[in-house]
Amino acid sequence: MRLFTAIDPPEAVVNAMSQLVADLKPLARLAWSPRRNWHITTRFIGEWPESRLDELRRALDNITRREPFPTSVRGLGFFPNGRAPRVFWAGIEAGPELAGLARDTDAAVVRLGGAADDKPYSPHLTLGRNRDGVSLSRLQQRVATLGECDLGTFTASSFHLYLSETAPGGSIYTQLAEFPFHP
Repeated sequence: MRLFTAIDPPEAVVNAMSQLVADLKPLARLAWSPRRNWHITTRFIGEWPESRLDELRRALDNITRREPFPTSVRGLGFFPNGRAPRVFWAGIEAGPELAGLARDTDAAVVRLGGAADDKPYSPHLTLGRNRDGVSLSRLQQRVATLGECDLGTFTASSFHLYLSETAPGGSIYTQLAEFPFHP
């Protein structure tokens, strides 16, 4: 089972992003992420044995003792950079609470024998992927004129465990568990 954990944006934020993406789609030939797949990854877990799924759920449930926190979707950018863009994303601002959740999720997975995530945590929402290495100059020019576009703020009050399955039309994400925050 290929797994990850994530925070889901609310419908109001998803709707704002949908309007923006509809305006930007004609500017670039990207593999655009469907709105049903938009999420803020807190930890990519990777392959996990189904026989240990309950153990993972219990470990993730043990890191829910925290207050809900404000999360903003603001700004647009490209990974790894603008010169060789492979991923087009919406930025996430959430302060130390989101980074703490990502760190605690990583520690929970490592305690169960999973590999540590040694990459710096960079929260974002993937809007599209440049699989063919095509020029994104028109999209980049438009993004530059938008500045720090604000797509909404919400209170993150839980995170989810997802199963990721590859399909001919793109990835399919299935929610396996929800972990509400509590003081």
